[in-house]
Amino acid sequence: MVIGQTSSLQLAALGPGTVFCDYLCYIFMFLSVATSNMVATSLANKDEELAQHQVSTLLFIALTFGIGMFLFTKIFGVQVLTAFTGSKNHEIISAANTYAQGHCITISILAATRTSGTVHVGILGMKDAWGPLKALAAASVINGVGDIFLCSVCGYGIAGAAWATMVSQIVAAFMMMQNLNSRGFRAFSFTIPSTRELLQIFEIAAPVFVTMTSKVAFYALLTYSATSMGAITLAGHQVMVNILCMCTVWGEPLSQTAQSFMPEMIYGANRNLMKARMLLKSLVMIGAIAGLTVGTVGTIVPWLFPSLFTNDLLVVQQMHKVLIPYFTALLVTPSVHSLEGTLLAGRDLRYLSQSMGACFSIGTFLLLLVRDKFSSLTLCWWVLVFFQWSRFGSALQRLVSPTGMLYNENFNQPEHVKVKAT
Repeated sequence: MVIGQTSSLQLAALGPGTVFCDYLCYIFMFLSVATSNMVATSLANKDEELAQHQVSTLLFIALTFGIGMFLFTKIFGVQVLTAFTGSKNHEIISAANTYAQGHCITISILAATRTSGTVHVGILGMKDAWGPLKALAAASVINGVGDIFLCSVCGYGIAGAAWATMVSQIVAAFMMMQNLNSRGFRAFSFTIPSTRELLQIFEIAAPVFVTMTSKVAFYALLTYSATSMGAITLAGHQVMVNILCMCTVWGEPLSQTAQSFMPEMIYGANRNLMKARMLLKSLVMIGAIAGLTVGTVGTIVPWLFPSLFTNDLLVVQQMHKVLIPYFTALLVTPSVHSLEGTLLAGRDLRYLSQSMGACFSIGTFLLLLVRDKFSSLTLCWWVLVFFQWSRFGSALQRLVSPTGMLYNENFNQPEHVKVKAT
């Protein structure tokens, strides 16, 4: 929003910049999901020692991946951005690389992006929502104030946005790790995993990785399609994608709630599938209400107050072209979070990854067809609508099936491997 007030070019550069850096970080959400699943399962079986060991192990893995991401971004940043945007868009490449390198520094300092995410869901797995809420609230304030100060007051533009995000993520990481310490866990303890532990994590993380990669790849292709339509179209698309991502965050608590509370009901010491079904029903209903509310507000703001994001009338026209598919996609997103969170909690990972892979494959085919034949941003966003609603239908069908985890007493009972903490 702040960048759009200063430069349409830098606003357009956020497209490839976020795809390369932020989406790359998002792929590693599988670590967060694995942490939440494993910690919640261990605590459901009253094993705090194993939960501590799992947190320490996954923190080490998160830090290792963070360092790898830092090196990849630092070394291959310009090459990847050039391949994504085309060699003719020199100004966009330069601005996008500035943004990516700012995040590159973030990754190098404690690998804050994934480490904070791992600690975050580790705390949620312990059914503590206030700690992460305080940390994320502080991070949001720091990021917002930092954006205004660095971008508008100091004139750093897209680089200022990257630095503001860097500081906010580091603060959030340390706040959540401190919260974990206060609960009797050793948040700053890192444990090198054994081969057996890596295989156990891989069994959970691999399907989730496929799921996350498919989701990220689809959004990246959506932005890539907009990139081929010119800087103005890309700028309008990027504004709407940023608003969409900001609004979809409101559905994440539903997924985290499912991942934190469902394991105990599905296969914990106090197993109760009836309560699990009631919880899912409540989450879906809340998701529907949240989708309608957030979708309405999130659509009215760019429709009636586009000057909050940009003063370029051509960019505003591109924004308004996608309002209807934007609302339709956003409407179902919170419910998708609750359904997929339940599938993750029940460790129905193979189905989730296969379903996401199918949605991605069909969506990609349609997206490339629309881009090549019609070159229409609006139609590209309607493909996003198909992608979101397909995920919803697939997950819902699986969960209400009589042979699914919420109705079948013998469904996918996990073997809890107890690893001695060292």
